[in-house]
Amino acid sequence: MGKYSTSSSFSYAPYKLIIYGPEGIGKTLFASRFPDPVYLDTEGSTRHYDLKRIVQPNGESTPTSWQMVKEMAEAVRDGDIPCKTLVIDSLDWAEALCAAAVCAKQGVKGIEDFGYGKGYVYLEEEFGRFLNLLNEVYGKGINIVGTAHATMRRIELPEETGAFDHWELKLEKKTAALVKEWAQIILFANYETIVISGKNPMEKNKAAGGKRVMYSNHTPWFDAKNRFNLPEKMPLDFDAIKHLFLYEQPEEAPQATVMAAPAPQAATAGEQLSMNISARETPVQASPEEFEKESKEELPFKFGSEEYPGLPAKMADLARTAGMTLEDIKQTIGAGGWYPKGTPIEKIDPGFFDHLVAHWDDFVALWKKNK
Repeated sequence: MGKYSTSSSFSYAPYKLIIYGPEGIGKTLFASRFPDPVYLDTEGSTRHYDLKRIVQPNGESTPTSWQMVKEMAEAVRDGDIPCKTLVIDSLDWAEALCAAAVCAKQGVKGIEDFGYGKGYVYLEEEFGRFLNLLNEVYGKGINIVGTAHATMRRIELPEETGAFDHWELKLEKKTAALVKEWAQIILFANYETIVISGKNPMEKNKAAGGKRVMYSNHTPWFDAKNRFNLPEKMPLDFDAIKHLFLYEQPEEAPQATVMAAPAPQAATAGEQLSMNISARETPVQASPEEFEKESKEELPFKFGSEEYPGLPAKMADLARTAGMTLEDIKQTIGAGGWYPKGTPIEKIDPGFFDHLVAHWDDFVALWKKNK
């Protein structure tokens, strides 16, 4: 008798879903309605919402390097961050960190500097490894939700005489193709404009507002897909797909309340630091001018300048998580022979730190070897 058999019984499985659309349409709050979500906030878009997010040991939630993005996802995979849904908000900002890491590893300034499209191949391979990591998270029974911005591209088909506009993921072509193949559901969110016809032939039609909707099937005008017989067009509301999930959902989505940031958590040097969940609690009132000013702050944020003076933010964040002090970093750089021992941080080429971040595991291994 063989080892395998067949079964037609239903068993619940998580979902891999992408929601993309124009900025500000509500992708972040849409994702907040999924079962027990926690955010890997690559762009800092959740800091005004009362949502759970993965944070660094200093209390900040925006990863400043590709290495940190992967470590945050690994924390969910390994059970350090209990949740039922991991939200990557957003995939295009994650891709930007991935591209920076690929360039730093190869010692070039930009993805185009590789020549002959090689840079995009390296980017596809590295982002593919990240999707494999997300598959490991998925294998733990956790839903994966990725948000992304949309971009419009002009399409010309050989068999057609004209061209038309097409909405697609704001990712590089090779990466976008990989993500679309990986996801089970891709929803395109957009505004449906209501047009009022003129009262007479001489009067122009007028737009009288619109509503937020999402589409689940591919058309010549946008990318979308689903394998679960969803309606072609639905309101941009989690209730439209709620039946796919067996978990009890909250009655209402969180409101966009401006929240006060907690004081950073101090960490002792040499301590192995783990990720944790941040839940903003005490709401404060802020004027619209203050809200707008804070929303336009340049990203990524720069953390830890007092603890790691002169060190780039992405290097400081990784060092803090690993429990390395500034002196540890200087000694390890000297031990590696890159600079003379005791060289001050401000005398080191800033581009060299990009190289260290791109080879972070090797750098940490060298530090531990020489401790």
